Amino acid sequence: MTIRHHLSDPLLMAYSAGQLPEAFSLVVATHVSLCDDCRARLLAFDAIGGALIEDADQARMAEDSFEATMARITGLPQAEPVRASRIPGSVFPAPLRDWAGGDLSAVRWRFVGMGVRQAILKTDHGATARLLHIPAGQAVPDHGHRGLELTLVLQGAFRDTEDRFGPGDVEIATEELDHTPVAEPGADCICLVATDAPLRFNRLIPRIAQPFLRI
Repeated sequence: MTIRHHLSDPLLMAYSAGQLPEAFSLVVATHVSLCDDCRARLLAFDAIGGALIEDADQARMAEDSFEATMARITGLPQAEPVRASRIPGSVFPAPLRDWAGGDLSAVRWRFVGMGVRQAILKTDHGATARLLHIPAGQAVPDHGHRGLELTLVLQGAFRDTEDRFGPGDVEIATEELDHTPVAEPGADCICLVATDAPLRFNRLIPRIAQPFLRI
């Protein structure tokens, strides 16, 4: 897998610091499980954060704090062994597979028009995560953005005014971008998408349907 479009440093730093909404964290975790470059940069930011914590002023703690912490750790369920990011034949990397409760066959799709299907994933209210299934050769209605949108390609590929995005690539769309993503011929395009604001559709029918589809 050749990944050409990566996460930005600000996104990786925010993820490392635990400052991203749950939906965006899911996209970052899924991409990082596939991308050696972003995983290495994330580890570097984690190390910097650890060094800053070590240099921070110490807070007074109760004398039994260590024992209480160890007791809580001992009571936690035993962690499962680390699994490969991708199981042969699967579409979803491990972080998304765990979140969705299975692979592609476990997804409950809902048609949103023009052959496109979506499945909204349960996350906190800071942003929305969804899976999109776009038939090969199909275009998504042209639209802009009222906030940030991260689109991670899991299968197939799409093109828009910016570039081509294939498996593992992330498109970072901001309020400045208006585009019409088109799935390439061949395999259907399946993406994991996170948004923190509704899209801004340019045509009437998508705007009318928007509240019902939660896009």
